[in-house]
Amino acid sequence: MLVVDLHCAHGHHFEGWFASADDLASQKERGLLTCPVCGDHDVTRRPSAPHLNTSGLKERTPAVSRLPSAPASGLSASVPAPSTHVAATSDRSMHDSLPSEAQDAMAALQALYLKAVRHVVENTEDVGERFVEEVRSIHHGDAPERAIRGQASEEDKQSLREEGIDILSMPIPEGFKGPLQ
Repeated sequence: MLVVDLHCAHGHHFEGWFASADDLASQKERGLLTCPVCGDHDVTRRPSAPHLNTSGLKERTPAVSRLPSAPASGLSASVPAPSTHVAATSDRSMHDSLPSEAQDAMAALQALYLKAVRHVVENTEDVGERFVEEVRSIHHGDAPERAIRGQASEEDKQSLREEGIDILSMPIPEGFKGPLQ
């Protein structure tokens, strides 16, 4: 089992579990490896410390102090929604150059964003590309009132706003569109 730290071009950090290094490479080549936050396919492996089993050593060597590393849990450290940031331009992500308090705040923001996305997905009906027609029907009383979600173009969203229909745009990562665990 290979557990690696990954990040996308938008600075979202997450963990991936693979059967082997070949499995990781294969999934990346086939376009299956995406960021669970923003769906970005530009995912790269971050350097991670190897695990060394030293329990069999007879003489103990002094412990080497460790540098702080990115959180190991899957969706805990990141930049907020994809529309609010710029892609990192170097191998060292923007996240790593921030003070630890800012990193903690960013991790908390991402956790809240993911909690909100989960709530929306669990408590709304996905009407897909019928969103504009369905929201108009609900607004005019032709369809039962209920919470819905779906896709709309920028022009359609503007048209709905001009008609007095309030909508909220929220990017939902691809991983949330299937069954939630």
